[in-house]
Amino acid sequence: MVGKQLKLLRERAGLSQSEFGALVRYGPDHISAMERGVRTPRPDFLVKADPILNANGMLIAVIPDVEDAMRRARTRHPEWYRGQAEMEREAVELHHYCAHAVHGLLQTEAHARALFAKRRPFLSDETIEKRVADRLSRQQIFESWPPPIVSYVLEEAVLDRPVGGPKVHADQLRRLLDVGDRQNVEIQVLPTKTEEHPGVDGAFNLLVPKGHEQVAYLEVQGHPQLIIHRDDVRKIADRYGIMRAMALTPKASRALIAEKLEKL
Repeated sequence: MVGKQLKLLRERAGLSQSEFGALVRYGPDHISAMERGVRTPRPDFLVKADPILNANGMLIAVIPDVEDAMRRARTRHPEWYRGQAEMEREAVELHHYCAHAVHGLLQTEAHARALFAKRRPFLSDETIEKRVADRLSRQQIFESWPPPIVSYVLEEAVLDRPVGGPKVHADQLRRLLDVGDRQNVEIQVLPTKTEEHPGVDGAFNLLVPKGHEQVAYLEVQGHPQLIIHRDDVRKIADRYGIMRAMALTPKASRALIAEKLEKL
């Protein structure tokens, strides 16, 4: 409902998605996602958008309903994941090592849908759409203020796996370039030819929740594990630091991603 209202008001104001996005400091893709109902507009966005679109308080009036929808949306995550989802949303730092797949916060809508469509055992169409929406809703942390510090170490093989086909894969590489261009995000690629590897035990996530110490989160074959013991977290953080030192710099990683995109 709010998305439809946003689109109607924007068009009445004679603004394109890019023009409107520039005024509220959001990208056109985010504006499109909100208008289509894929992403829930944040209250601070609605406050900024209301006078720009001459909504006369209409967008501000729906903020309580939006906040209620966001609270209900949090319960859509599987039971075992809800604690992790809450910590991710409130984290001041997020660090991810991606060994086999593009991290959920980096995925395009088409890439996420392709992943869920090939999940085993198969998922229903309704479940797929729900999980895609949930995954995209998590990406709103990039719009929060102040933004969290985010870093990624991606195995080069992740860049070479054409999930969803050539077009979807190309759009996914562009998404990596777009997100990596943010001031608070660093994406580094660990080349396949690297001889040493301290992270062969698999992918992991490191989070610093607001007001708390760093924790680690692992998921292997659908089995999640939240690690809070200080010594265990330190060991994982140490491995991540070594991998960041071994990986290409963010600038060199960006060049490699762009090169792979050009070859598609």
